[in-house]
Amino acid sequence: MAGEISFFELGVDDPEKARTFYGALFGWNFEPGPSDEGGYAIGTPSGQGGVHGGDPGAGPYLFFRVDDMAAAVAQVRELGGSLEGPDLGDDEETAARFGRFQLCRDDQGSPFGLHEPPGVR
Repeated sequence: MAGEISFFELGVDDPEKARTFYGALFGWNFEPGPSDEGGYAIGTPSGQGGVHGGDPGAGPYLFFRVDDMAAAVAQVRELGGSLEGPDLGDDEETAARFGRFQLCRDDQGSPFGLHEPPGVR
């Protein structure tokens, strides 16, 4: 269903310490993430997430599900919002495993993300 929270991403200083902390706190499962920078993909009872390093003190990034990334991006722009950086799932192998991601800002400048899960197209 489009619009539901589909993915979360935690920015931390040290992904290994985050793995230890959140794994012990919530019992989450961790596996190596798609980048070579030491991040992790997170499996939780209610959804998927990720953790990346080099982003100390960051708030969680929330990604809302969309069924068509191109159409959703066009609508963000049409409504006065903007895009932050590139599509984070433009590598086909990564997109097949994790889906496509796009960081955005709404028409007031507040950040949010879009996530097209793998296999939606």
